[in-house]
Amino acid sequence: MTSSVNGTNSASGSSAGGDSVGVNLTDVSQLQNNFITLMVAQIQYQDPTDPVDSTQFVNQYSQLSQVQSLENLNTIQKNSLVLADNLQNLTAAGLVGQKVMVSVDSLQLDGAAVDGQVQLEHASTSTTLKLTSAATGEVTRLALGPQEAGSVGFSVDPQKLGLAPGKYAVEVETSSGEKPKVEVGGKVSHVRVSDSGPVLEVEGAGSVPFYNIVEFGSAAA
Repeated sequence: MTSSVNGTNSASGSSAGGDSVGVNLTDVSQLQNNFITLMVAQIQYQDPTDPVDSTQFVNQYSQLSQVQSLENLNTIQKNSLVLADNLQNLTAAGLVGQKVMVSVDSLQLDGAAVDGQVQLEHASTSTTLKLTSAATGEVTRLALGPQEAGSVGFSVDPQKLGLAPGKYAVEVETSSGEKPKVEVGGKVSHVRVSDSGPVLEVEGAGSVPFYNIVEFGSAAA
């Protein structure tokens, strides 16, 4: 039996009976079916004085089966990822109008008070919330006083603090030197779908990735 390969996408084989079989190398199922056809043809027209070693066919067929299994597994994994993305988008869409707590490094102030919290691992004799205006660089500090380890709530009232609407970098300073993450709570106004996943628009926080959600419900005041 004579076979030839044309490029990387197809191959053709001719049996002793003159039949031509086209093989698409990108389709494992078709490749497997054509392999069986070629194997049967070669056995049928083999030289009786020099028979074909059947173990070679068995080994080659086993390899094709493994390739097909890997292809099926790859398809399942891709479908699972698509399903997970769709479920995440649906979950995010269901949060519109709901309150969530998100981890942030900045606040988007518009005149309304923003409630939040920090989780301290160590007690702090002096705890301060530091706000830095992105527009002017002006720093405003909100004293939170001595705090024990655990959850510490706070509220940022732009009117009382004299803060103009805009974006403010936010961080917490402690006497222990600990730099806890700042979490703020707000209502989700809308959700935008991006290549990296859903992005929530949260009151007081601005645009926040879906994976930054740390709690569902109202923030501690």
